[in-house]
Amino acid sequence: GYHADRWKNLLIPYSSPTKAYFDTSGQDPFCMYNYLLDITTWNKSTRRGFIKVKITDYAGNTVESQMNSEASTFQQYKRVKILTGFHRDIENIAKISLTYSTKTLIGPKHKLRILQMKLKSLSNPKR
Repeated sequence: GYHADRWKNLLIPYSSPTKAYFDTSGQDPFCMYNYLLDITTWNKSTRRGFIKVKITDYAGNTVESQMNSEASTFQQYKRVKILTGFHRDIENIAKISLTYSTKTLIGPKHKLRILQMKLKSLSNPKR
């Protein structure tokens, strides 16, 4: 990690453009492992809601992402990119599970039909 007052001096010379994510968790060791979830849906109707991601490795270890504070809008054949964070890193992912929620108690339950998805580690981009 970097001291918060020196991050620009340490990161900017290495690549251009530079993106830095300053997420921390409330649990020891306080680091977050960020992934970019890229989803294309094929529902005919627009859906608005939240995605929670759960990843499992081949040994059965599971880690679940925190739910984003802002709802995403999913339209037919439109890509949506969601930044999601985990308390632990999973190297060899065997299974990815998604939970879609509208966080409403009243009204019908909707499904989110996924045409394509990609989960990319921002900490280890080669994965």
